[in-house]
Amino acid sequence: QVQLVESGGGLVQAGDSLRLSCAPRTPDMNSMAWFRQPPGGKEREFVAAIRWRDGTTDYSDSLKGRFKISRDIAARALYLQMTDLRSEDTAAYYCAGRDGLILSTRGAEYDYWGQGTRVTVSS
Repeated sequence: QVQLVESGGGLVQAGDSLRLSCAPRTPDMNSMAWFRQPPGGKEREFVAAIRWRDGTTDYSDSLKGRFKISRDIAARALYLQMTDLRSEDTAAYYCAGRDGLILSTRGAEYDYWGQGTRVTVSS
């Protein structure tokens, strides 16, 4: 079973930017996504997704404009550029991959997951 590995999390101040990375994408991951789970037992939520072959993206409406998902085909890496971070962005961020070409916002439809990287935004 492929294990995705996220990196780039940390402690930042409100208004800062941060870029998360995830690798390696394998050929059966036709689309990939970022999810996040805030602390305190809150539910995991969709952040953004990308279709690997053409770069088509989808975003959570609440995060569109501040977060950008991208991929590096040669590096087989997925990225999440986060700007203007706020305290409510504090969460464990997970990357995920699935075989389907249709971009999905549902975590249950993803087959591959990383262990997560924690982002803490202090206000």
